[in-house]
Amino acid sequence: MKKYQVTITETLQMEVEVKADSPAQAEQTIQDNYRACEYFLDADHFKDVDFRTKHVQRNRDYKR
Repeated sequence: MKKYQVTITETLQMEVEVKADSPAQAEQTIQDNYRACEYFLDADHFKDVDFRTKHVQRNRDYKR
């Protein structure tokens, strides 16, 4: 039987409104607030899930 590694990626999403002079300033403000833990994304913010599978190769030097 072959071995596979499956990576599960969940995406959470939140929209936040902010007043700013430019898009760059708005993004920087939200990034700063996020890093200061002012926003917390949890299961209520679930957006999507993705599964990626790859075959696990056996090392050629492997001996049984």
